[in-house]
Amino acid sequence: MAKKPVLVVMAAGMGSRYGGLKQIDPVGSQGEAILDYSIYDAHQAGFETVVIIIKEAIKKDFMDTVGARLQKAPVEIRYAYQELDKLPEGYTVPADRTKPWGTSHAVLCATEAIDGAPFAVINADDYYGKEAFKVIFDQLSATEDPYGYCMVGYELGKTVTENGSVARGICEINEQGFLDVVTERTRIEQYEGGIHFTEDGGESWTEVAPETIVSMNMWGFMPSFLQEINDRFSAYLDEHLPKNPLKCEYFLPLPISQLISEKKATVKVLSSSDRWYGVTYAADKPVVVAALKEMTAEGKYPDGLWG
Repeated sequence: MAKKPVLVVMAAGMGSRYGGLKQIDPVGSQGEAILDYSIYDAHQAGFETVVIIIKEAIKKDFMDTVGARLQKAPVEIRYAYQELDKLPEGYTVPADRTKPWGTSHAVLCATEAIDGAPFAVINADDYYGKEAFKVIFDQLSATEDPYGYCMVGYELGKTVTENGSVARGICEINEQGFLDVVTERTRIEQYEGGIHFTEDGGESWTEVAPETIVSMNMWGFMPSFLQEINDRFSAYLDEHLPKNPLKCEYFLPLPISQLISEKKATVKVLSSSDRWYGVTYAADKPVVVAALKEMTAEGKYPDGLWG
């Protein structure tokens, strides 16, 4: 019997633009963080196991806050740890490097905790909405193709902030509803006339339509993906370490795009009508707090998720 899908939550990021540990910052009336709401929605959608990826440096703060609350949650919580020295044999951490190795590496660090199950991946500090968890759980539960992956896409215009730049995976989708390619743009900004991105520090800008579908790192994978990112990590390091030893990151869109271009995997693009919320910057937090307060007043959430 196939294993039920598990949810993987990436909470090891440093939050440099936000200025703190946004993974544990309270946004709910009882001190809940965004990931509390994601786990609540995931459980309602059918997920029974959650793997949370953190790093040892935030373990105490995390366990004293989010971890303590989640002891009351009706799901099994497992923890995985993303650390700089978790590298393939023969590789060492560059001197002065403090930045994590990126989202693909984070997922790779959770291999043991995922334990061979299909899995969805999300960011800890993004609010995805109830529908997104339902559609991705149902898709993963029904998929029999070992290389049949999926993602939930959002309109770019519903994911940007007025408070600075954001990083988004811009998607190209074919007529059959499958992803052709996803390109990580690390500096996308909203301005009075629209939305644009730069790749050269602001010397030049490229316009992007607000309805462009972007990845918010809500992916669905079969267990085969773990072996693929493991097999491709060394090649990534060989190429990028010499050029950018302190900041290169192994983002999820890279191996996904490689697998698609090799015609080895497909990624079905799912959609959700819910609005996405996030706290890239500290100034974004009041918007999220107000939105969750309104949803609680409407009865979408109890006042106090875990009783």
